[in-house]
Amino acid sequence: MKDPHYDWEDLTPGFTFTTKSRQVTKEEIIEFASEYDPQPFHLDEEAAKDSILGGLCASGWHSCCIAMRLVADDFYPHCTPLGSPGIEETRWKRPLFAGESVSVTLEVTESRASKSRPDLGLTRFLWTMKNEAGDIIMTSDCWVMFARRPNDEKGAA
Repeated sequence: MKDPHYDWEDLTPGFTFTTKSRQVTKEEIIEFASEYDPQPFHLDEEAAKDSILGGLCASGWHSCCIAMRLVADDFYPHCTPLGSPGIEETRWKRPLFAGESVSVTLEVTESRASKSRPDLGLTRFLWTMKNEAGDIIMTSDCWVMFARRPNDEKGAA
């Protein structure tokens, strides 16, 4: 069976895609935090137990990076992303703890053709990262630019 391919025209409001899941390890949490967010609850299990978070957990920025990697590995190979003009909002709903497995569901909430670049369209997504129990870890409301089908293919599905 051929893998699906999505052009901007296919990414209409209501379209959803869920990535594969991946487990987040204690070692990667500590490695990321050591480099980019060296707070005790991201670096030290004992300090994390006594924190408001209750255990060693990934930085929110690390959660964003994991979400991006899942989307880049599982969704972007099936479409034509051209970058992003920005993120409207990201919310960290609960900590991402070591040992949890997460996936990301993308839902198209808005779509419009570019006024200045007729060869691309803009798509607004709500990204929702959940753990294996279905708990929401984070959400991100963002725009992504995609290539449009050439004029001779615009009506083709």
